[in-house]
Amino acid sequence: MLTKITVADYMTTRVVTLTKDTNVIDAIKKLLGHKITCAPVVDDQGRLLGVFSEKDSIKVFLGSVYNQSMGGKVGDYMTEGAISVDADSSIVELAEKFEHSSVRSFPVFDDGKFVGIISRTDVLKALITLK
Repeated sequence: MLTKITVADYMTTRVVTLTKDTNVIDAIKKLLGHKITCAPVVDDQGRLLGVFSEKDSIKVFLGSVYNQSMGGKVGDYMTEGAISVDADSSIVELAEKFEHSSVRSFPVFDDGKFVGIISRTDVLKALITLK
């Protein structure tokens, strides 16, 4: 049964996004406020440029400790070239990808267009809804 479920069935389509020019402290507040582990970074046309994650936020934290500065833009800290998945991919294939990666969420594309994000938690939701 799980093999017939696609990424599109469980992905989040109402995604919190950031821009390269977003202040990193504001971006961290957004992550914490929405209780998410990362946010896609998009340009004015909604094209994916990268991802700003908790791990990237740790760089900001360490910079504030060692350099006495808490400033900067998301573009200075984000991870570019984020691995993505197709909306029509199997949730099982996605679970295998998560198993071999430290990444907690992947941007989702449909016909080359950014359409959402899917997390480890979403995969687990797919499992428990079958019980």
